Amino acid sequence: MHTSFSDQALIDLGRQALQVEIDGLLAQLPRLGADFARACRLCLECKGRIVVTGMGKSGHIGGKIAATLASTGTPAFFVHPGEASHGDVGMIVREDAVIALSNSGETDEILTIVPVLKRLGVPLIALTGDAGSTLARAATVHLDIGVPAEACPLNLAPTASTTAALAVGDALAVALLGARGFTEQDFARSHPAGNLGRRLLLHVDDVMRKDAAIPTVSENTLLIEGLLEMSRKGLGMTTIIDAAGKLLGIFTDGDLRRALDRKIDVHKTKMAEVMTHRPKSVRLGLLAAEAVHVMQNHSITSLVVVDADDRVKGALNVHDLMRAGIV
Repeated sequence: MHTSFSDQALIDLGRQALQVEIDGLLAQLPRLGADFARACRLCLECKGRIVVTGMGKSGHIGGKIAATLASTGTPAFFVHPGEASHGDVGMIVREDAVIALSNSGETDEILTIVPVLKRLGVPLIALTGDAGSTLARAATVHLDIGVPAEACPLNLAPTASTTAALAVGDALAVALLGARGFTEQDFARSHPAGNLGRRLLLHVDDVMRKDAAIPTVSENTLLIEGLLEMSRKGLGMTTIIDAAGKLLGIFTDGDLRRALDRKIDVHKTKMAEVMTHRPKSVRLGLLAAEAVHVMQNHSITSLVVVDADDRVKGALNVHDLMRAGIV
C-alpha cells in the first residue's frame, strides 16, 4: 500500500502530526497557573533530590526531565516504577520529592508505590492527562497535561501527550533555573566536557606551556641561539626575559623575517636589537576563551602569560587552544 502514497501525501501527514502536537502544546499554556507555581515551590523547598518516575514512553520522557533538572541546578534522578516496587523505592528518602508521569493516571506500577510515598511524607507532583485519575487525586500537586488528540491517526500511540509532558517538564526546569539564579558558569560546571564548559571553565593556566617548555632567552643572547630556542620549543616565538624572569620582549617568526630583510647577521646580533618591546601578554587566571579574543583583536598567534609582577609563567599559541577545544 505504501507505494500508492505520493510525496505530497507523506508531507501532508507529517504536517498534520506537527499541527496536532502544536495544538497539544498550546493547550498547556493556560494551565500553567497556581498548581504549576506550587509544584515549583515543592521542588525549591526540597532538601533532597527530585525523583522522576514514569512507565513506558512516559518513562523515556521522565528520564529526559530528570537529566534536564540535574543539569540546570536541581539535583534529580530517574527511578523505573517497575523496579521501584522491587526494592528501588528504597532510593527515595523523606527529604526527596517525586514527579510521576502517567497520561492515564492509572499506571499500576506507579500506583503501587504511591502508598510508600505517602508513608514517607514525600511530596508527589503528578503529570497526567486526567484530573480525575487515581494518581491525580493522590498527588500533592497535579499538573494537567492533557492534549486534544494524539498525533497518531489512530489516536493511540503516545505522541502529542508525551511532547506535552516533555514541554511542561522543561517549563518546570526553566522556572527552577530562574528562581535559583542559575548562571552560565553553573551550567558549565555541569557540562565540563561541552563547548560552553570549556569556554567558561578553562583558564590559560590549564592550556599554556610551562617551566622548561617555555621558550626563553636573555636580551644578550645572540640571535642564532634565540632561533635555536624557538626551534626546540616549537611555539614559533621566544620570550626575552631579565635575570628576575620578567618579560622584556618577544621574538617571533615575523620579527625574523623583518630582521633578515635588514640583512642582520644572526651570529653577531643580540636579541635586544631585534625583539619586539612591550609585547602583548595576559595574566595568569585569564579565561582561555578571553585569550582567543586577545589573539584575534591583535592579529597574533601566540601569547605570553605573566604573573602580577610581569614574570613569565607560561606561553601558548593558537594550536594549544585548538587542542583544548576552545577554538
